[in-house]
Order: sequence, then C-alpha cells, then structure tokens
Amino acid sequence: MPEIQLPPAFESQMLKLLGAAEFEQFKTAIDQPSRTSIRLNPGKPFSTAWPKSPIPWSENGYFLDERPSFTLDPAIHAGAYYVQEASSMFIEHVLNSLAVPKGVYLDLSAAPGGKSTLLSSYLGNDGLLVANEVIQSRAQILKENLVKWGLGNAVVTNNDPDHFEPLEGFFDLVLVDAPCSGEGMFRKDPQAREEWSPDNVQLCSARQKRIMDKAGALVKGGGYLVYSTCTFNEQENEDMIRFLTEEFAFEPVRVPLDLTWNIVESPVETADGTFFGYRFFQHKVEGEGFFITVLKRPESASTLEPGKIKDFKHAVLKSVNMNEDQALEAELGFDGNGKYYTLNDSYFRISRDFFRHFEKLSLHLSLRYFGVELGKKQKKDWIPSHEWALSLLPKHQFQSHELSKEQALEFLRKNDFEIAGLLNGWVLMTYHDLPLGWVKNLGNRVNNYYPKDWRIRI
Repeated sequence: MPEIQLPPAFESQMLKLLGAAEFEQFKTAIDQPSRTSIRLNPGKPFSTAWPKSPIPWSENGYFLDERPSFTLDPAIHAGAYYVQEASSMFIEHVLNSLAVPKGVYLDLSAAPGGKSTLLSSYLGNDGLLVANEVIQSRAQILKENLVKWGLGNAVVTNNDPDHFEPLEGFFDLVLVDAPCSGEGMFRKDPQAREEWSPDNVQLCSARQKRIMDKAGALVKGGGYLVYSTCTFNEQENEDMIRFLTEEFAFEPVRVPLDLTWNIVESPVETADGTFFGYRFFQHKVEGEGFFITVLKRPESASTLEPGKIKDFKHAVLKSVNMNEDQALEAELGFDGNGKYYTLNDSYFRISRDFFRHFEKLSLHLSLRYFGVELGKKQKKDWIPSHEWALSLLPKHQFQSHELSKEQALEFLRKNDFEIAGLLNGWVLMTYHDLPLGWVKNLGNRVNNYYPKDWRIRI
C-alpha cells in the first residue's frame, strides 16, 4: 500500500489528538473507500432492492453495499431519498433523543440541503424551517432539494448572517453546519488534503466566530443551538464552544450515546460548566469525519414573538383573504389549515399555524421560495406547478399515470413520448406511485412539462 501523504502539521495535530497507535489506524482508514449512504423520506414510502444495512443513529438512514447510478433512478428525482453522509445523520438522533420541541427552526448554512431535509422531516406539520444559503447559485440547489422532499414546511432564503439581526430570539432551534477546513473529508475528497494548511484553519476559525457571533443571538429562550463541522482540530470545534459560552448565556446539553457507535465524547470545561462535543473518526465509525455540539439557551433569555401584522405589505407578495383561503382549501381537498399568498399570479400555500412567523421573516429576509407553489388559476381551472406535483399535498382533481422505469427516464429527460389511454388535460406522471411531474394531453399530442433546468442529460 502506498504511503498516505498528509500535511506534516496535520499529522502533528492528529498525533496529539489520538496518540501514535490510533493515529496509524486513522491513517489507514482514510485511505479506504467511503461507504455510500442514503436517508429515506418518510413522507414518500419507497422500497429499494439495493443491498443495504441500517445506520445505527438514524431511523431512516442506510449504508449501501454498492453505489448505484443515482441519476438513472427516477425515485431520487421524486424525492424518495437523499444521498447523505452517514455521520451528519447524527442530527436525527440529537433531535429524537433530546425530544427537541418543534417550532420555527433555522438552518443558517443550508445548501445543498441534506440537513434541511432532515429538519423538515422532523418538524412535519408542527413547524416551519428557514433554510438559508449565502451563495445564490447554491440557494437554487437548496430550493430544488426541498421541493423534491415535498413537505412544504420550509422557507428558502438567500441572506448573510448579518441580515438576521432583527430576528434575535426568534428561533426554537438554530443549526450551523459551519464552513470549515474539511479535515473530516480527507478520505472522501483527497483534494482537501492539498488545500489544508494551518493558516486555512485560522481563517476558518475566524470566519466561524463571525457567523456564530450572529447565530448565537438568534436562539430564543429555552431554544437550542446546534453547531457542526466536518473537521477535527480544536480551534474550529472545542474553542468554538468556549467562544459561544463567553459571548452568550448557554447551558450544556449532553447527548445520550450507544457505546457501540464509537462516537468520541469530548468534555469542554468553561466558566459556565462542562459542555460536550461529539467527534466522529473514520477509524472508529462508518462515516466521514464530523464534529457536533448542542447548547441550550436559558429560559430567561430574550424571546421575539412574531406579533400581529395588521396590514401585511410586501414588495411582491400579496396575502389572500381568509374567505378565499378557506374556499381554496375546500376546492383543493386540503386539510383546511392553509394560508395563501400570490406572487406573479401564482398561488403559494403555507400552514396557517405559522403564517405570522412567515410574514415576520418575509419583511427582513430575501425569499427564494416558501411553502408549496401550486401554480396559476384560470377561472375554475388550474395550471399546476411542478412544485405541487412533488409535494405531499393531495392532487385529487387530476388523473395520474404510472410509468415504467424506461418511460420515467424519458420523462425526466424532458423527451416527448407516446402514452396511450390518457384523458385530455393535465396528467400526473408517477413511478412506483411517486409523483414525478406533469404532462398535458392535448388530444393530438402530449406535452412534457418537466422543468427544463432539472432534466437529466444521460
């Protein structure tokens, strides 16, 4: 086996962290292939024949024995699962084991969407997720992944952390998966080894402190702050816990562990007591390098309530009145708890339980998407959106047609193809009962309405 090339300063750091014997095991482990893992969408039941084994800290996560061609699996385009690194699925265990109260959550650095889709599933109908991404192109990818996930309980925003300042004390949970030096990805991404340097660690640590100096204030009294990185060094991990406890009032949270998982708990002594971090090493767990800590705001910390906005005024959004809300819910066969807005004549729906929170957010943040876009209405007829097709909302008024895998791939390539026996009008294409999108049968031809930018090209 060839010698594993690691930066000398990184080797010194890891020798100090692990000791000589464990460091040799670590070096061997990061030269082995990574295991592919997926997390199933509980809202879109789907059985895959791929050989797999459960990820112990995730109810919906699985290791795959081999990596299939995901692009050529229609189920991934339908949002039946998400390809996610196994270690980061530990957030699911954090939420469940601590029974974190549901409400309004913020994923501050959310793209491409793995952790956001996880939070969305945990919240279900009992919460609202703000999934934020600073980089505009990545915010579009984030939107696509949340649309595919289909729950309609998320708001996608494109903001710097500074822009959240008017929302201090607003969120029940804030998750920051911080941009970091990437030491935990040395196995999965060998280029990360070449880009690593002590100077880059210092730059990442300084950037993280700027982000967390804003993020820490966003958690309401009694709420939770979750901080994670895919790196090992103390400057970006334990030192961040010390920084947060110096800047803000936080209480320690200890996450229960199964010892067979081999996750390393790291106690961190601070003036406010012992806090805890959790580190994933590749020679100990089946997953990539990861660090996570959970802190809780004291109940006495300030809380910002959404308040009542008497006349909601927004530059582009228009609120639909309550009578029309109720009429739309009845017409569409929804659960009666929807609140509607229009944007460029297209209707959007969110849960009425959180519309005041949404309106408060919309006054301060740059929105890229929210809830479920249903489409446009022409008198009594709907021009349904692709977002509605992929959502979990009912689509009773439309016929559906089940496709074979070959037909589904042609549809996803946005090719036109012959389908016999369709009634005229809009038809929902499905694969294994999973909605993929719309076609419109005009009688003499069938038009494929799969989004051009989403089409697969192989």
